[in-house]
Amino acid sequence: MRAMEGWDSLLLPALKKGTRTGRPAGYEDCSSRASLPRVGKGRARTSFPQLPGDSCRPEPLGLPGFSLSWALLTSSFFSYVPWNYHEPEPGVYNFNGSRDLFAFLKEATLANLLVILRPGPYICAEWEMGGLPAWLLRKPKIHLRTSDPDFLAAVDSWFKVLLPRIYPWLYHNGGNIISIQVENEYGSYRACDVSYMRHLAGLFRALLGDRILLFTTDGPEGLKCGSLQGLYTTVDFGPADNMTKIFGLLRKYEPRGPLVNSEYYTGWLDYWGQNHSTRSIPAVTKGLEKMLKLGASVNMYMFHGGTNFGYWNGADEKGRFLPITTSYDYDAPISEAGDPTPKLFAIRNVISKFQEVPLGPLPPPSPKMTLGPLNLHLDGNLLDFLDFLCPQGPIHSVLPMTFEAVNQVHGYMLYRTYLPHTVSEPTQLWVPNNGVHDRAYVMVDGVFQGVLERNMKHNLFLMGKIGATLDVLLENMGRLSFGSNSSDFKGLLQPPILGQTILTQWLMFPLKVDNLVKGWFPIQPLKHSHPQTPSGPTFYSTTFPILNSGGDTFLFLPGWTKGQVWINGFNLGRYWTKRGPQQTLYVPRPLLFPRGAHNRITLLELENVPPQPQIQFLDRPILNSTKHRTYVYSLSSASEPMELSGH
Repeated sequence: MRAMEGWDSLLLPALKKGTRTGRPAGYEDCSSRASLPRVGKGRARTSFPQLPGDSCRPEPLGLPGFSLSWALLTSSFFSYVPWNYHEPEPGVYNFNGSRDLFAFLKEATLANLLVILRPGPYICAEWEMGGLPAWLLRKPKIHLRTSDPDFLAAVDSWFKVLLPRIYPWLYHNGGNIISIQVENEYGSYRACDVSYMRHLAGLFRALLGDRILLFTTDGPEGLKCGSLQGLYTTVDFGPADNMTKIFGLLRKYEPRGPLVNSEYYTGWLDYWGQNHSTRSIPAVTKGLEKMLKLGASVNMYMFHGGTNFGYWNGADEKGRFLPITTSYDYDAPISEAGDPTPKLFAIRNVISKFQEVPLGPLPPPSPKMTLGPLNLHLDGNLLDFLDFLCPQGPIHSVLPMTFEAVNQVHGYMLYRTYLPHTVSEPTQLWVPNNGVHDRAYVMVDGVFQGVLERNMKHNLFLMGKIGATLDVLLENMGRLSFGSNSSDFKGLLQPPILGQTILTQWLMFPLKVDNLVKGWFPIQPLKHSHPQTPSGPTFYSTTFPILNSGGDTFLFLPGWTKGQVWINGFNLGRYWTKRGPQQTLYVPRPLLFPRGAHNRITLLELENVPPQPQIQFLDRPILNSTKHRTYVYSLSSASEPMELSGH
C-alpha cells in the first residue's frame, strides 16, 4: 500500500487542554461558531500498512509525514485498519512489523497527533478487496457487507479481537483516538442493508462504550443509505463540486454540529492504461479556503501519497475491470516519497489565513539516489522452478478451480492440462463469460503463445500435438475495492475452450513466488536451463552495491513489459511499463543495504524482455507516460469521476 497515505484534516474543534471527554469539547454546538477556535489544529490521515514497516525502516515509523503535518499545525490524522492485513487466515492475527498498528499510534502520540480511526470492516482505500479478507470468498454464496449470517459472524469475530485492543487508546482512556468511523461510504454500495449498519453500530458500542464518537462517511448521493441515527454523518466531495448544495443536503441528515467534508480530494488515483490524474493547486486551495470561510471542517484526501506495495492494490469496475497502479502518489500535497510539493506550500498559505502556523521552513525532501544502468541476468523460465514454486504439488480437478477454492489469496497460480488432440492449424483458445480473472499467460510446451485478459482480450490462436502441455499462468491483479464490490473471484472461472472442445482434467499449482525469491539459492543450480527465446514468464536478477549511505530512489524499467519486482526479498509491487502511466517504482532507502553491501533485485517478467535487459535507479519518479488528466467529482454521481480536460 502506500509509503504513507495521509490527509490533512481540519476536522472538529480543538480539544480543551487538560480535558478527557468522550467527544472533543464543543463538538455538538460548534456549527454556530465560525471563529478561529473551531478550526482548531486540524488533522492528517496516515495509513501505516503503506509503509515498508519497522523491520526495514530504522527511523520512527511515519516520521516524515508526521513532521510535515505538524508544520501545518495539524492535530490529528485519519488511518484505515485493513482487516485482511491483520487476519490473513481465519483466526490467525498479525500485529507485528509493518502490521503493528499500536506502534503506529505510539508514533502519533510522540508527534502530538490525535487519531481518527477507520477500521471498516470495509475501508475502500483502493486496497485489495477494500480491506475485506479474500478467505471470506471460500464460501462462494456469501453476501459481503450485508447482514448475511456468515459475513456477520466473521466481522464479529474480527472486531472482538481488534476493538478491545483499541479501547485503551481511546481519548477518554488517556489515548489519542478521538473518533472512529463505522464502515465506509456504505451508501455507495448496492445492498443498502440498514440491519447490517445497525449491527455494526451496536457492536462498536458494545466493545468501545458510549463515550467515543462514532461517525459515517458518504458521498452526497450515498447519505440516504450510509447514514444511521446515532452515528455522526459526514460527507465527501472534491474541489469542483457545489459545496453549498452538498452541505445543505448534509444538514438534512445532521441538523446540528459541524459541517464535515471527511474526504476532500486533493488529487486522484491512477489506473493502469489510463492517464495520470492531477488536480490543480488553484482548484484545491480555492475549495479549501471556501470551506473554511463557511466554518466547515475539512480532511484532505490524500494529504500524503503512498505505495501499493506487493499485491495490495485494489481495483474498480466501471464498465470494465480497472486495476489500480502500484503508485498511490495521488498528486497529494506530500508526495509518495514523503517530500513536500508546491501544493503543500499553497495549502499552508490558506491555513495561515485562519490560524497561526509554526514558524520556520518545512522539512526538506529526503536525499535521493541514482544508480545504473544495471544489466540483469536471465535466471530461467518460471516453469523451470515449478517444484520450488509449488513444493506441495498440484491439485487435480476435472474443471479449473478458483484461487479462493484452493486457498491462494494473492499473486499467481498455474493451470495445466494437455491437448486432447492434435491442433495442426491455428485454432481459437477462449474462455467464455469473461472467465479470465484477471490476466492469463498461455504457453504450449513451454513456448509463450500470448495473453488473455479480463474485459479486454478473450481469445488467442494456437497449435500443438496431442498430449502437448498447455500451461495457463493466472495473475490476480487485485480484487475490487469499490463499485459493486461483488465477490471478485480470481483464476479461471470457466473452463477454456479450444475450437469446439471444452478442456478438462486440470492441475492447479498455487505458486509461492515470494517464498522462492526470499530463498533465491534454489535457482542457482538451474541456471543452465535458460529458454532459447526469453519471452513469457521468466525470472531476471542481479546484485549491486551501494557505496555510500544511499537514499530513496525510483526504479526505472525501460523496455520491460509487465511483471513484479523484489528488492532484497521485499515485494515492491507490479510494473506495467508498456501500458503505463506509471514508469517507475518507489524504493524507500531502508530497503537497500548501504556502504558496499550487495543488494539483490529480482524481476518476474511476464511477457516480453527488452533487447537490453537493463534497469536504472532515478532521483525522481515518472508517473505519467502519456498526459495529465484532471478529474472532478460530479454531484450527480458522488463516486464516479468525470473527466473535464487535459492540461
